[in-house]
Amino acid sequence: MSATLRRQVLELYQEVDAAVAAAGPVCVASGRCCRFKEYGHTLFLSNLEAEVLLHDAPPYDPETVSPDFCPFQQGNLCIARQPRPLACRVFYCDPNYQEIGNQITETYLRRLKELALAHNVPWRYAPLHYFLHEQKCGLRVVRAQDAEHPDTLPAAN
Repeated sequence: MSATLRRQVLELYQEVDAAVAAAGPVCVASGRCCRFKEYGHTLFLSNLEAEVLLHDAPPYDPETVSPDFCPFQQGNLCIARQPRPLACRVFYCDPNYQEIGNQITETYLRRLKELALAHNVPWRYAPLHYFLHEQKCGLRVVRAQDAEHPDTLPAAN
């Protein structure tokens, strides 16, 4: 990922955080949002978000990667707060926030897609564990420099 694209994704995250704060959802730090199976949801993110997350997140045990929970949850708290993806920034259990949370998600997901297009980066949207599994297996998230030099992409199996 280019430094410019990375900076733009992080700036977008700052805007998301401000929009969420303005909406005022309540968080009781239950940690349910990171226990996907228990709460009945899947954390999706884009390849742009995955690259930022995997570049800056603290180490995690790749053997524990599962669609059931986030490996960056310790206790009820996130240890990858700064690089966490859009969905983690926007999702709250607060029932009074759901509609505005969905609007914030759609607005900024569209902006992420626009960034990918502007930087000629192919768009990919998948569950967190897909990206973590790719990293564990030594596969790469499609990056801006790969899109500029497709001959450097690994062969598909």
